[in-house]
Amino acid sequence: MQMEARILVIDDEVGIRRGCRRVLEPLGIVVEAAGTLEEGRQKIETNVFDLILLDVMLPDGRGTELLPVVKNYDPEIVVVIITGFATVELAVEAIKQGAYDFIAKPFDPDLLEMTVRQGLEKRRLSLEAERAKELELQANELAREKEEMERVNEFKTSFTLMVAHELRAPVSALLSLLRTVNRAEMPAEKREEILQRSIKRAEEMLELINDLLSLAAARQLEPEAEATPIQVVDLLEKVADLLAAQAEERQIEFDLVILARPVVRGYADQIEQLWMNLISNAIKYTAEGGRVTVRVDVENDWAVASVEDSGIGIEADLKDKIFEDFYRTPQAKAFNHLGTGLGLTLVKQILDSHGGHIEVQSEPGKGSTFRFRIPLEEVFR
Repeated sequence: MQMEARILVIDDEVGIRRGCRRVLEPLGIVVEAAGTLEEGRQKIETNVFDLILLDVMLPDGRGTELLPVVKNYDPEIVVVIITGFATVELAVEAIKQGAYDFIAKPFDPDLLEMTVRQGLEKRRLSLEAERAKELELQANELAREKEEMERVNEFKTSFTLMVAHELRAPVSALLSLLRTVNRAEMPAEKREEILQRSIKRAEEMLELINDLLSLAAARQLEPEAEATPIQVVDLLEKVADLLAAQAEERQIEFDLVILARPVVRGYADQIEQLWMNLISNAIKYTAEGGRVTVRVDVENDWAVASVEDSGIGIEADLKDKIFEDFYRTPQAKAFNHLGTGLGLTLVKQILDSHGGHIEVQSEPGKGSTFRFRIPLEEVFR
């Protein structure tokens, strides 16, 4: 039976090299030969072989020195040791180092052919096993990607439905108000009231759209801008200046406790959004005369911060749900009907993209504390 294969014979005896050619070439095998260790090394490094017949004792060293070289180029190459009776122990040692088999000199053509056939069959089975393993890995990867695509498509559908649902109510209300103004004769003060309510609804929709855009930007796998060092407290003070009037209007005590001024690596607009969402939520869900306190510090390799309020609090079984898209607790809806339910979703997404995380401590009626941490700039990088 013809065998398509390439074999290298490394032996210093011309008779062995020629004998191997006479036996193997009629079988369809391409045979190359080398008489020294160095010549064999060069051929191994420049050619592809299925099997190597390797003499133990060569003029410039032991054949076993080539075993690591062979395995480095192709772990599935089959090496058969050629040895004289005086070096059988070396042949056994070579098998321990990764050789497949050995044949002792002098050997007859039948033994050579049988050993080569067995060696090539071993290589064939090994290569098929490797290919099967690769195919299995590819199949698993394709299955994982398919599952991920299905999950993403399911999420897109669900998200689209949620967005449509959340926008439908304010749009419907706005249209109803505008139609009322359009078709009815009414006093100027009544018309003004309806227009103000219309503006409120439009602002509610704009807030939802802005939150959706911010969330989409935070979820981008490859942000357009490059991450840079960010001074966390500078952005906090900027947001605090914007929200101080809101807190003062509702007679809420608003304090900043700055124990350190950490620098993180990230995106300034997202860190500013993080502060804005956490602090505005704290103010929104705290009754008049309450308290909101923001603390910033450094612990080990982390920038740590907390936003604490004396507001409505959160039920224990709802603490995980508040970070889901569009979710608002019943208490939040009862306290303030306006809200997109995306603020905390965005907070978590921003922290995830910055290598940080957040935890909540809360008790209904006794307020909430949102604590988060982000790796310091030199650690995150």
